[in-house]
This record gives sequence, C-alpha cells and structure tokens, in this order.
Amino acid sequence: MTLEIANPVASPRLARNSVGLAHIVFFVVAAAAPLTAVVGASPVAFAFGNGAGVPGAYLLAGLLYLVFSVGFTAMSRHVEGAGAFYAYISQGIGRPTGVGAALMALITYSAVQIAIYALFGVFVAAGLAPYGIEMPWWVWSFAALAVVHLCGQRNIAFSGKILGVCMVAEIVILLLLDVGILLQGGGPEGIGLTSFAPATVLSPGLGAALVFVIGSFIGFEATAIFGEEAENPETTIPKATYVAVLLITLFYAFSTWAIVQHYGASQVQAVAEAGLDNFFFAAMDAVLGRWASETMNILLITSLFACVLSFHNTLNRYFFALGREGLAMRALGRVHEKHLSPHIAGVVQSVSAAAILLVFVVSGADPYAVVFSWMSALAVIGILSVQALVSVAIILYFHRHPDQHGRWTTLVAPSVAFVGLLGALALVINNLSLLSGSDSPVVASFPYAIVLVCLGGILFGYRIKAKRPDLYAGLGRMLD
Repeated sequence: MTLEIANPVASPRLARNSVGLAHIVFFVVAAAAPLTAVVGASPVAFAFGNGAGVPGAYLLAGLLYLVFSVGFTAMSRHVEGAGAFYAYISQGIGRPTGVGAALMALITYSAVQIAIYALFGVFVAAGLAPYGIEMPWWVWSFAALAVVHLCGQRNIAFSGKILGVCMVAEIVILLLLDVGILLQGGGPEGIGLTSFAPATVLSPGLGAALVFVIGSFIGFEATAIFGEEAENPETTIPKATYVAVLLITLFYAFSTWAIVQHYGASQVQAVAEAGLDNFFFAAMDAVLGRWASETMNILLITSLFACVLSFHNTLNRYFFALGREGLAMRALGRVHEKHLSPHIAGVVQSVSAAAILLVFVVSGADPYAVVFSWMSALAVIGILSVQALVSVAIILYFHRHPDQHGRWTTLVAPSVAFVGLLGALALVINNLSLLSGSDSPVVASFPYAIVLVCLGGILFGYRIKAKRPDLYAGLGRMLD
C-alpha cells in the first residue's frame, strides 16, 4: 500500500470494552504460537545452539522482555491507541521517527503473517496427502487467508474466543508430554537441573540459541495495540503484558527442560542434530503413544491458524491507526457499523497479503526454505529494531514527564532493555544465514532494508511537517 497525505478523519473509535484480560492474553500467546515455537524452533536451538542449556536461554529471553515490559506497560497508561509502537515512538522520540517505526512494524508483522501462511499450507498439504487429498500448499494458504479475513471482520471478541480454544488445546498436548516424561522419571540420565546451570546456559552456543529463542517471543508486545478496545485499559494492558510474558517464558522453559530429561542432557544435542523434524514427535510416540503424535500434528495446524489470526488483527489495527491519523488513505480509519472492527483496513491488509503470497507462488519459491525461513528472519530483525526504538522512546518521554513514575520504571529498566535488545539484534544479524537457512544476498540485505524503510518513514514525516503542519501536529496524539 502506498502511503499518501490525507486529511485526518474525525477520530472513529474501535469497540470500547470489547475484550478483557483473558482475551488479550489469548491474542498474545496465540501470536507466539507456543506449540509451533516449541516443536518447530527449539529443536534447531538444541542442535545448533547451547544444547541442554536451551531452557535457560528461554528464561534469559523472558527476563529481558519482563524488563522491557516495565517501561512498556508504564507508557501504555499515558498513550492510548491502536498504533501502539507508532504512538509510543511518536510521543517519545518524535513524530517522523514514529512514522518510520510504523512502517517497520508493518513490514515486520506482514513478514510474520506471510511466513505462517506458507507454513500452514505446508502442514495441511502434508497432513492430507496420506488420505488421497493432494493439493498444492498454496491452495490451503489462500483458504486460511480467506477464513482469517472473515474472522477479522467481526468484533474483536469473536477472534478472542477462537484463539482461546486453540491456545488451550496446543498447551494441553505439550503439557501431557511434559508430565508424562516426569512421571516416567525422565530418560537414561534421570531428572536434573543441569539445563539451568550457568555453565550450561552460558556455553559457546548461547548466541546461536538466542537467535531462535528470541524469535519465539514475537507478538507479546501486541497487548498495547488492543488498549483502545480493552476493559479498563490502564490496568488490563499492564496485567495482560506481564501474564503473557510469564506464561510464554515458563511454558517454553518447562517444555524444553522436560524434553532434555527425556533424551538426557549429554545426548539431547546429538538427537536434535540427527532429526530436527522428528525430535518432539518421537518423544510423543515413546511417552504417550501414536495417538498423541497424530493429535499434535493436527494441533500444529490449529496453532498456526491461531497465530496468523492474531497477527491479522494486529496488522488491521496498524493500518487503521495510519488511516485515522491521515498518514494513509482515510478509508482505512473507518470502523464497521455493527462490529466496530477496522473492516476496511482488514480488506486492504488481506489483499496485500494475498498479493505477496501470489508473487512467491508464481516465482516457484519453496514454501519452507524460502517463504517461511526468509520472512521469519526479516521479521525478527524488524521487531527487535522497533522494540529497541520503543525503549529509547520510553526514556525520552518520561524525561519530559519526570513525576509520572520512579527511575527504575522510566530510566533503568528501559536502558537495560535497550542494551539487551541491541545485543539480541547483533546476534541475529551475525547468525542471519543460520536463522534463514540461506546465504542469499537478498537475505543479507534484510538489515539494510529495515533501516531504509525506517529512514523512508522519517523523511515522509518531515514532508508532512513541511506541507501539512496541521496534520503533523496531531500525529501520535489522535486519542489524547
């Protein structure tokens, strides 16, 4: 979609008090896709990272995002709106940088969405092939896109209920495996806490492990995006953020620790290297039986659907915020008369996703090795960049409002988060070929592409300042 300067519209509002704490947590945890992250990402972290120390790496990443959440949730009490990162950075660093961050966020979440659509198509095609239903992967991807679009047109609570069912199901199946492993007394080496020992966690492979571990947390920050539709947003958004981060962290750490007990701390890395695809399924067969691994296969598909539905709703609200503030065509800022959802933004967003998918299909790109892997790598770079900017925005915003909160909330925690996020970003860029599975020059250009997108947004913001000062004055403040 091409951004254009438009007249700001009269602040249409999304449905107030539509979602409570549980619904928002469902959105965020579903976006993290816990089953997909554990079964899909952690085996690679075990194989190429710090082996038995992967559970500890998840705790480190969770701690980083808890520290980030301190300033992030404090900011949510003062800045409301569907744009979240865009609004925070606009009011913290400046409006032009906020526009740049909005474009970065759009690229990031769009990349995640395309990656998940491709992976969904791959899993469904593979799951139905044994039953004689053989269709190209992209048929199922486009079918999922159509269903997700219809769900996104409804009131936000409708999607929240779907996500809640999917999330509970995928968590239960993994918890059954975890508990089964513990009831059997672990594997050949019994049960121990080696995975959380500093020497194990901080081993040489930690950097490579964190590349995949950090990527598993994408989506938790979406809590603030639903602030306009939340019940009592001043308290609901902070609670939802902390609950989501803690739930994701503990679930990831516990599930990966349990699988270490099954294979043994000294053997888990070798087992992962020998069979990434079968790493969890073999354990499920051995502990619970064939029925459990077949059920997990099905739930992987529902996990992916829940993930893409969550990101669809997130993207809709970014497009909506840009339209409402006059940064894009004003129709994007309209809400549905009945459902009070950003339905026009949803149409534009779905059409753009379909167009990108079609380009990959026509070019013959491999859905896993190219579409999923490349888009995932781009998304991780983008989200870490935006989160680092948010940390800076928090510090600058509260520097101008020093009496709002204590120094830990307004300076120390955001500063620690900024350093940690920059470190994570450096690790991702240095291990980009490992994360994407490719040495392509296109993949190598991703960090530069994100910078160029941000600079383009900043220049666009200054153009608005020069040509439309009235519009510029309201950027990031539509709901103040």
